[in-house]
Amino acid sequence: MGALIWLVAALALAGAEALTGDLFLLMLSGGALSAAGASAVFGGPVWVDGVVFAAVSILLLVAVRPALRRRFAAGTGLPEPMKALEGKGALVLDRVGRHEGQVKLDGQVWTARPLNDDEVYEPGDHVTVVRIDGATAVVFRGI
Repeated sequence: MGALIWLVAALALAGAEALTGDLFLLMLSGGALSAAGASAVFGGPVWVDGVVFAAVSILLLVAVRPALRRRFAAGTGLPEPMKALEGKGALVLDRVGRHEGQVKLDGQVWTARPLNDDEVYEPGDHVTVVRIDGATAVVFRGI
């Protein structure tokens, strides 16, 4: 019976983790899952399950969680090739306005929009890329 309670606790903690995304509750869920395994295999008293839960949870919080957080944080931001396009010049191919436009940037055709919504650039104009917003180059008239 104790193993079932620990298993339900592990599932509840894992489900709650989906709402927070902090990886704290997931580590506690791992501890509860270990306690469920210990209870099922050894069938000892409840306090032994509690010790297993505490020990595994602390171990996961100290050893695994920081490594996972670093790994997830390392993937933020634009990929390096996209950052390299910022500040480059581009040639307007189709009229660039608030909701339309294309530029030739680094030999490729990109969807573009102006930095200021009220500006319009005509074909043949030279512009500078301010940033990449998804698959759209945000541009302004270069000096």
